Amino acid sequence: MDAAAPARASRPTSPSRPPKAIRSTKPRGLDEETAAPAAATFPSIKAPSAASFLHADVPMDARVWDALPDDLLLEVLARVPPFLLFRLRPVSRRWDSILHDPAFLAAHSRVPSHGPCLLTFWRGAAHSPPQCSVLSLPLRARYKLPFGFLPAWDLWLVGSSGGLVCFSGFDGSGFRTVVCNPLTQAWRVLPDMHHNQQRQLVLTVDRKCRSFKVIAASDVYGDKTLPTEVYDSNVDTWSVHQMMPVANLCSSKMAFCDSRLYLETLSPLGLMMYRVDAGHWEHIPAKFPRSLLDGYLVAGARTRLFLVGRIGLYSTLQSMRIWELDHGRTVWVEISRMPPKYFRALLRLSAERFECFGQDNLICFTSWNQGKGLLYDVDKKAWSWIVGCASQLSNSQICFYEPRFDTSIY
Repeated sequence: MDAAAPARASRPTSPSRPPKAIRSTKPRGLDEETAAPAAATFPSIKAPSAASFLHADVPMDARVWDALPDDLLLEVLARVPPFLLFRLRPVSRRWDSILHDPAFLAAHSRVPSHGPCLLTFWRGAAHSPPQCSVLSLPLRARYKLPFGFLPAWDLWLVGSSGGLVCFSGFDGSGFRTVVCNPLTQAWRVLPDMHHNQQRQLVLTVDRKCRSFKVIAASDVYGDKTLPTEVYDSNVDTWSVHQMMPVANLCSSKMAFCDSRLYLETLSPLGLMMYRVDAGHWEHIPAKFPRSLLDGYLVAGARTRLFLVGRIGLYSTLQSMRIWELDHGRTVWVEISRMPPKYFRALLRLSAERFECFGQDNLICFTSWNQGKGLLYDVDKKAWSWIVGCASQLSNSQICFYEPRFDTSIY
């Protein structure tokens, strides 16, 4: 143990200076809460070996960093997990400036995604700032993200896409839409909609065009007299489009995939699909499965669209099933059933509500008063518990989140 201490102290604390005395400091802006057990959190991801953790403590000669070209250094740092890279900010101004360096952001944009993360957002006591934690499934750790930089409004989570997070809220005089990047803490308030009231919103980021859009469908209370509006960050304005031609919405849950927005409807029966590129709605006559009690539309990778819901009239006969839309035949095809042991653990009461959301063929289930969530990998057909992704607070909201430094709010 005594021999290991000098070795750890000899590691450089900046890329351009020799090592100095290391002080234990608390990272600014990102706190690690817990490290969940690897097997219990996400068994489908291979856990790091003990050798990989020991390798992180191997001392590096300061001369290696001194001689490392800046472009190569940025390529190395761009491959560091974003949550760990955030911890380098308090080391020196040099490290902090790297996160804003255009060359680093360009290198970071070429790196594959960090992997699936689950963002939980909730509000504490009255007039207290909102709180947020992110569970990184690849790292098996949960981090607190400070959201005190947002305005002190009554905010609720809309969703996340491509590194950005969208909120809708009331500032005391009207409804506002806020988009932010939690890692860079950059945020902006979008202009007012033409029909500025509480709407069903969905955020989508186009990384190739370096832009994002926010789509406002009908009123959250079912008012069908509002036209669809789309915000485009390239022009910083809302455009008014066709009114949704539907008489009765089945659910306020929406799914967005392949530049199309989907909603469930009872009249006409099936789905309403909004083409963002064309700016108009279409009806898809896909009948729901029989005895469906509650259904959620979940967007998969590319064009895949899933329907998740309970089947059965009696609690002892209920089951949770997953269907995929066959776009060619316009029918729902069952692809999986939740094993009974998971169903009983997730929903202890037949009338208990559950929430369901997805990303890239991963579907997450949560229910009230559960300290864990259930994850289903559509590609691997694997079920697993996720410890620490759900909160027992009644006002908490959860969504998938992709941490990225390079996604801009403009």
